[in-house]
Amino acid sequence: MVINTNISAQSAATMLQQSSLNLSQSLARLSSGSKITSPADDSAGLAVSMKLGAQIARTGAAQQNVNNAISFNQTQDGYLQKVNDALTRMSELAVSAQDVTKTSADLALYQQEYKTLGAYVNDVATKSFNSVSLFDGSTLKVTTDSEGATFSNVGVNLGSSSYTTATGGDISTLSGAKTALASTLAAISALASDRANIGSNEETLGYYNAQLSSLSNNLSAAKSQITDVDVATESTKYARQNILVQSGTAMLAQANAMPQSVLRLLQ
Repeated sequence: MVINTNISAQSAATMLQQSSLNLSQSLARLSSGSKITSPADDSAGLAVSMKLGAQIARTGAAQQNVNNAISFNQTQDGYLQKVNDALTRMSELAVSAQDVTKTSADLALYQQEYKTLGAYVNDVATKSFNSVSLFDGSTLKVTTDSEGATFSNVGVNLGSSSYTTATGGDISTLSGAKTALASTLAAISALASDRANIGSNEETLGYYNAQLSSLSNNLSAAKSQITDVDVATESTKYARQNILVQSGTAMLAQANAMPQSVLRLLQ
């Protein structure tokens, strides 16, 4: 029986230290909700989760870009619906102006309305969305994924000759009305094609939006598996470690008391 070296106490202290460390780790995980509270917990998992987190953020940014592009196209189509109404009325006026029973005064009134509608169409051609022109015909590159891939959003050019020829028509004469009718019909045909392109843009961007949403959810689930703590499991570990700490503390006290039995031999 020795006094200077208490192997039992040292072993109990080591076990108590490990149990206390595990208890602190469980407490940190439960309080933070994270399985990885320090790089030492899971260095490889931390590295993977950081990459997944960065990709999730980039995917969110790409989805915002796509949503903005969808809004851009919807705004375009909203204007073009009214342009269609204007061109339809202009073609109607061009036909009415070919009525041989109309006087020059009547034709002047028709021309005034035709000119006003043409000015409206020309004004729409100058509109913008967040300072980006809606109708200058530019094809916009929309970012569609976290790696920077793009989709070509086909533009609409209301300043093209298909439209300006129609808006600049003059129906105050019979020959002018016939020419104006032909140009408005051409403009309506061009408008139909442009609206079809916008519809195609919206449809494709909608697919990209759904794809990004699904990707973001899956990435978040994968990251959660690595970093988020399972509260039920960790609570069980916490209870176990808490009991071990309490019992280890009691056993260390007993181990420290053992050398006192040497005093009996000295009595």
